Amino acid sequence: MKILITTEWYAPTINGVVTSIVNLEKELNRLGHEVRILTLSDRNRSYRRDHVTYIRSISAGKIYPGVRVTFSKVNRYIEELEAWKPDVIHSQCEFSTFRIAKHIAKKCRIPIVHTYHTVYEDYTHYFSPNQKWGKRMVALFSKRVLNQASYVIAPTKKVYSILTGYGVHQPIEVVPTGIDLKRFNLQLSGDEKKRLREKHNIPIENKVLLSVGRLAKEKNLEEILTFVSNMRNDNLTLLIVGDGPYRSELENIASKLGITDKVIFVGMIPPEKVASYYQLGDVFVSASNSETQGLTYIEALANGLPALCRRDACLEDVIEDGKNGWQYDSFAQFQEILNSMLRDKDLYRKLSLHAKEGAIRKYSSVNFAETLERLYEHTIQNYLHAEEVSVSIK
Repeated sequence: MKILITTEWYAPTINGVVTSIVNLEKELNRLGHEVRILTLSDRNRSYRRDHVTYIRSISAGKIYPGVRVTFSKVNRYIEELEAWKPDVIHSQCEFSTFRIAKHIAKKCRIPIVHTYHTVYEDYTHYFSPNQKWGKRMVALFSKRVLNQASYVIAPTKKVYSILTGYGVHQPIEVVPTGIDLKRFNLQLSGDEKKRLREKHNIPIENKVLLSVGRLAKEKNLEEILTFVSNMRNDNLTLLIVGDGPYRSELENIASKLGITDKVIFVGMIPPEKVASYYQLGDVFVSASNSETQGLTYIEALANGLPALCRRDACLEDVIEDGKNGWQYDSFAQFQEILNSMLRDKDLYRKLSLHAKEGAIRKYSSVNFAETLERLYEHTIQNYLHAEEVSVSIK
């Protein structure tokens, strides 16, 4: 198959959407398919580099940090993709590149499969002063966009429920995003761990709570900072890997709480080095309720790192209480569970083993791509059948 993937974000940008696309692209190529990418340029000109087409765009950072938009629907680079004649388009974002995907799909008479990565309800504070109206706008917008696709992919049951609640009537299937498990087969030696701990001034006797992800308000990381402050445990270090628009605010909160000696902001780390940081951690922590799936949670589990995360419907099939970690509802629960995990070596060993085994079984990028391959074929067949019926009626 010739598969065109459209996305606002692509490498070298680091986020969950890009990770998902890169893993999918690699596995589809392995399966023998021809894959091209259409994304937005970081400048006001279009160009093509290898299999990636970059469409000129402008900044829309006032809406959300780092966002870009384009008003182009026709130029010679888009016409090149039309001449390539893809069999299916897999769109990954709902904005500028979705409009281009629709244009190409109409020209080539092919279906669009769309993955809904982001629950925009959790981001209304960026574009609406009124949360109620913001959520209503999100529902109407999402319904309008997704009903123009032939098939919709929801990464979790939580997203599936949200989309059916919006009134999306196109077929929706839950397909968990896969990760490249080979990246996490790395095993740091004792000396390598020691050097990395020394690099970040982590005391040798301290247990490490690890957070990995974009530092944005909706990730609710201030809750974890508050919990670390309230625990008053001198042998805890919170290691925060990632960057984002909320970093300076989080650093100020840590300072006001008097825990700057317990919190380390590492900043952005290249994807190929993130696995080393997972191995520095003892427990993966998160207080976010804005995830669609949370790839960093799965990456942590793949490294044998038990997770302790705020309860969220998107984690229903990811974090299983007592098996690979726990979901908490309050500080009292967080504190009690964390103390048990760190003090009971047999319990910790069991959680770690189940975390790694479960991630390998459920979230490999190989299984992910093979599932989507079947879904593409099914969608193409249905689309062609509908076209034939339409022609016969005429």
